[in-house]
Amino acid sequence: MQKVIIIDDEAAGRTLIRQYLTDYPALVVVGEANNGVDAVRLIREFRPDLIFLDVQMPGLSGFEVLGHLDEIPQVIFSTAYDQYALQAFEVHAVDYLLKPYTRERFAQAVQRVTRPDSVNIQRLQPLAESLLAPAVAAERYPDKVLVQTGNRLVTVAVADVIRIEAEGDYATLVTAQNRHLSNYGIGALEARLDPRQFIRVHRSDIVNLHYVREIQKYPSSYDVILQNGDVVRVSRSYMDKIRELTF
Repeated sequence: MQKVIIIDDEAAGRTLIRQYLTDYPALVVVGEANNGVDAVRLIREFRPDLIFLDVQMPGLSGFEVLGHLDEIPQVIFSTAYDQYALQAFEVHAVDYLLKPYTRERFAQAVQRVTRPDSVNIQRLQPLAESLLAPAVAAERYPDKVLVQTGNRLVTVAVADVIRIEAEGDYATLVTAQNRHLSNYGIGALEARLDPRQFIRVHRSDIVNLHYVREIQKYPSSYDVILQNGDVVRVSRSYMDKIRELTF
């Protein structure tokens, strides 16, 4: 048996890891934390074999958590931000999961823990660099995402998302049937979406080009008319993106 602690400030992220860990009875969750300070306390108390660690959290960041530990367990980072990948492997992380990730990708990370002979620094360094390369399209642009609805996580096909609108620190994914509130902000979602399909037209709006019915041009602005009837104003700072699509 290996003791596991899950550290993520988002409840949806912790829930997903718990669900995926049900496939591995030898990995037993002994604690969870939603901030860096509690994470340090739990790690010192339970001395886990493995931690799933977010990067940006209240109190202490994931890297600051590690800096407060005398003994560092095996670490699998789980985060929406790819810019920390190389730094993660500098602290000898086992793997670096970019949200949203699949069960299959999760299994690859866990295999590095359950089969330690498959892990070495020479293999991890190219992996870290590949996370930052746009060529990894299948991993970077998922077909489905999980969003929280009440106390449930539901699957939404990315192709069904008509638009995304900012809701404070969060964002709403609009489909033909529903509106789903995501725990991620609009900037984090934009980074995970295929820019050939989704275009940011406003600080608060992203539209799926597959659902654009027409674009109305005015002397100093544009309006995007979507197939569901929504009208989205293009802000001045994003007009060049519309012009790039014009032939």
